[in-house]
Amino acid sequence: MKLDSNRAWKDAARSVSRNREAIMAVAGVFFLLPQLALGLFFPQPTPSAGMSEQQVVELVQAYYVSAWPVLIPIFICQAIGTVALLRLLSHADRPTVGEAIRQSLPGVLTYLGAQIVLGVAIGLGGGLVLSVLALSGIAALPVVGLLVLMVGIVAIVLRVSLSAPVVAIEGERSPIRVLRRSWMLTKGNSWRLLGFYALIFVALLAIQTVLSLVIGIPLAMLGEGTGAEVILALASALLNAAMAVYLVAIIGAVHDQLAGDGADRRTFL
Repeated sequence: MKLDSNRAWKDAARSVSRNREAIMAVAGVFFLLPQLALGLFFPQPTPSAGMSEQQVVELVQAYYVSAWPVLIPIFICQAIGTVALLRLLSHADRPTVGEAIRQSLPGVLTYLGAQIVLGVAIGLGGGLVLSVLALSGIAALPVVGLLVLMVGIVAIVLRVSLSAPVVAIEGERSPIRVLRRSWMLTKGNSWRLLGFYALIFVALLAIQTVLSLVIGIPLAMLGEGTGAEVILALASALLNAAMAVYLVAIIGAVHDQLAGDGADRRTFL
């Protein structure tokens, strides 16, 4: 089946509108609060003027090394929220918020397992390829290999982008079968998915930029202070939570379309 991106967007927007109250509850707990805590207690460092590219890289690396004990629980919270939202948005049985969260918990381990399997496979495969190219002694080969590897990673991520709906909607329990099922569903639609996701990303980035300017400029005029930092962190968390909701709704709508009416929609009750 060929993806109709216009239909997918309309289905996603309709799902969000129809389930607004329930979505706000789930998004508030699993997206908004973790992002707010991260913004308040572990804000990302701002590079100072005159820093070299290497210094900026080291600054970012130091931040993630220091923040990983917080980032991992946040990632798990977002995984629970993703699966729970897909349960709310895509199931005809219309579960309550509590039911959706409870039903999502067994699937979260599968979803996280699929992400770990994917990350390990990409890391080992990419590292092996780059190591072989580096041993060739030709200086340009590792650079070319890195560029090709990045393109390959994008292609793979597109093909497995429906892993969360496969877990939440179809109830698959094997991480390997989750990745395989997503790969099968997206077959023949890689370019359509790339264009659709890229368009959504650009639109969300533009909205984020405009809202950041609208909120950030007045706060900057007020000067630095705890109140301004809290408002900025809250605004950023709200925006990120809203973006997460629509991204989840979009992958759910894409899955529903590509899986068709005959999809095996088991539940994990």
